[in-house]
Amino acid sequence: MDYSAYARVVAEDLVRLKRRIVLSRIPEKVLDHNLIIGTWNIRAFGEIFRSWDENPGNPKRNFRAMVYIAEIIRRFDVIAIQEVKRDISGLRMLLDELLGSNWGLVISDVSGGSKGNSERLTYIYDKRRVQPSGLAGEIVLPLTDEGNPAQQFDRTPYIVGFQTANEKFSLLTAHIRYGKTPADRLGEISTLSQYIATEIRQRAKSGPEEGNLIVLGDFNIDERGENPLFKAFISTGLVVPEQLLNLKSTYDSKPKFYDQVAWFMDGLNLTYTGQAGVIDFAGAVYKDLPLSQMSYRLSDHFPLWTEFLIDRSEEKMARILGIDPGMPQPFASIPD
Repeated sequence: MDYSAYARVVAEDLVRLKRRIVLSRIPEKVLDHNLIIGTWNIRAFGEIFRSWDENPGNPKRNFRAMVYIAEIIRRFDVIAIQEVKRDISGLRMLLDELLGSNWGLVISDVSGGSKGNSERLTYIYDKRRVQPSGLAGEIVLPLTDEGNPAQQFDRTPYIVGFQTANEKFSLLTAHIRYGKTPADRLGEISTLSQYIATEIRQRAKSGPEEGNLIVLGDFNIDERGENPLFKAFISTGLVVPEQLLNLKSTYDSKPKFYDQVAWFMDGLNLTYTGQAGVIDFAGAVYKDLPLSQMSYRLSDHFPLWTEFLIDRSEEKMARILGIDPGMPQPFASIPD
């Protein structure tokens, strides 16, 4: 990326943002070795001002903000984005002018009706490391037992298959309704968890992507642990990695855990490395603005990241040698 044209204030922000990225401990992307998957609700991601100028009275996203968004996204192999609006000109500009030709998009249709807030669900992926497998679809609930139309999601969840090296997997992203109270979210969370556990897992035999499923997105879950929303989310067997359990995903002074990454432990063939985290950028950029105004430029949510291993060479060697690859120092018995 060419930073030479940026103003000093942008360069200073980028230095601080890079420090936060390092502090998040997100691993470097290593070809044919690892896979970095993430999720990020980018607040009202639609049209942008094609300008560097700031107008504190009109906190709309401009080119300066997009530079920071691109700096974060390029750390991922594939990232699910929630709250993309009907107008995707900003999203196109992000790829065409900042991320470049090595990056691709998969975008859902606009959610119908006013409850969906004219939102899309989106995946951005590094084409040098990940490619869509061909699987893509919105989650539409079947008819009720009485044959009546089911109450659909306000924003239709979106599942897309990907492949990297010899691995295939699918990502299912959602943006659960917020409602006036947390209780308003419970129905959608419970319905989606049940649908994933029954309908999608039952189809796993039809293709490796659906069996190798990761669920991620903004589920508007205030708390984890004994919170009824979180309990509904994991009620059918989804597991959130312990490295994410105590990490807030918004800048609020009271910790909020709206965003989630989860999978079924008995269904995931990707090897989770035990590394996951959040990139907390609050206070690193737009230091002259209140966090509430910063959130309209960058976001009010932080991106979550998880790392998976795609290099299975040692596992294959262990099988040839009749060794359990999960044991400590599996090759210690091989003489020099």
